Amino acid sequence: MRDNPICASVDFDQDGVQHGHLRLPHSRDDSAWGSVMIPICVLKNGAGPTALFTGGNHGDEYEGPLALSALAQSLQPREIKGRVIILPFMNQPAFAAGTRVSPLDQGNMNRMFPGRPDGTPTQKIADYFQRILLPMADIVLDFHSGGKTLDFLPFAASHVLEDKAQEAQCRAARDAFNAPFSLEMREIDSLGMYDDAAEGLGKIFVTTELGGGGTATPDTTAIARKGVRNLLIHAGILAEELDLAPTRHLSQPDGACFHFAQDAGLIEFHVHLGDKVTEGDTLARIWGIHHLNHAPLVVPAQMDGIVTARHHPGLIQAGDCLTVLSVEHSP
Repeated sequence: MRDNPICASVDFDQDGVQHGHLRLPHSRDDSAWGSVMIPICVLKNGAGPTALFTGGNHGDEYEGPLALSALAQSLQPREIKGRVIILPFMNQPAFAAGTRVSPLDQGNMNRMFPGRPDGTPTQKIADYFQRILLPMADIVLDFHSGGKTLDFLPFAASHVLEDKAQEAQCRAARDAFNAPFSLEMREIDSLGMYDDAAEGLGKIFVTTELGGGGTATPDTTAIARKGVRNLLIHAGILAEELDLAPTRHLSQPDGACFHFAQDAGLIEFHVHLGDKVTEGDTLARIWGIHHLNHAPLVVPAQMDGIVTARHHPGLIQAGDCLTVLSVEHSP
């Protein structure tokens, strides 16, 4: 397989703190020998575990980039044992444009793994993570939120895995992150996800959804900042006491959790995030926008559960995810 064209300006084996870039050559109309510059911070102090923390996998999600930018400026090598690799803007072109996917190739970073060293810019970045960064890591955190089109209860998540020992380690790390909600997450479409890439290499992996609407709030940013330090403590990299508060445990048992719009139109929600609903309750109505003599389409709950996610803009297209439910249970 070809070598990846990305060059790192940092030495991953050097003790201390280094701020630099991953430089991806990218020829374009206004710069024949241009580059995509992805900021990276590496902190190392002797032997120990390696944490790989990323934000900006999707470019319109902001809690992770805020928390990781602050961590890169505040964390000191003398505080840690091991190594911390921080990339607040994983898909830098998408983040700079404020879009979910890259403006360079319309690449959705979280559907591009394992990537290709000779592919599009997004595929090259994915390949670098797959073959260079992930193998270094013991614990991996990838921040997400709802971006411009979804809004979530603030949760940290892990997945059901075939390797039950690995699943238990991921679950313990998820709970150590200590978001207000801790979710055993079901993915609509896991093909090509960074999650699967990390878990497939046997890594402890935690992800989040910390809000949405294309912005970050003081509350969701505080959850993210606390969570990254808690994970470093949990991993044995940072010698402090965990900052823990009560968390509610959720799971998504099957596809009935997901509710998709059967038609386009104007959404009238009948529930709030966090509401408990019963099967058959009206979650929302979708009003047509081309005729005034058509009754709105009623969207009923397919199961009992807690409203965990909802579509964010007032207009929706047929096939879009409208609402997601989860089931609360004892840990």
